[in-house]
Amino acid sequence: MSLITFILTALISLIIGTVAEKLSPVGMPGGWAGAIVAGFIGAWLGPLLFGVWGPMLVGFSLVPSLLGSIIVVILAGVIAKIFD
Repeated sequence: MSLITFILTALISLIIGTVAEKLSPVGMPGGWAGAIVAGFIGAWLGPLLFGVWGPMLVGFSLVPSLLGSIIVVILAGVIAKIFD
């Protein structure tokens, strides 16, 4: 993986995670780092649960990745509230 691909992947993960946090009823702990993690995990989880469809960008299927990230944000937010 080239440095440009890594940077684009991290940037797309940040955007997906941030949008997922804005759309979910709970917040993602960890700020921008938490948003990147939610984006990465959501990009892995979303296509597993919903399939690969919709627009693709830097290897991310955007709609399933966003849906997976929303699930990750909700789970992380609920767990954070329980242990807070």
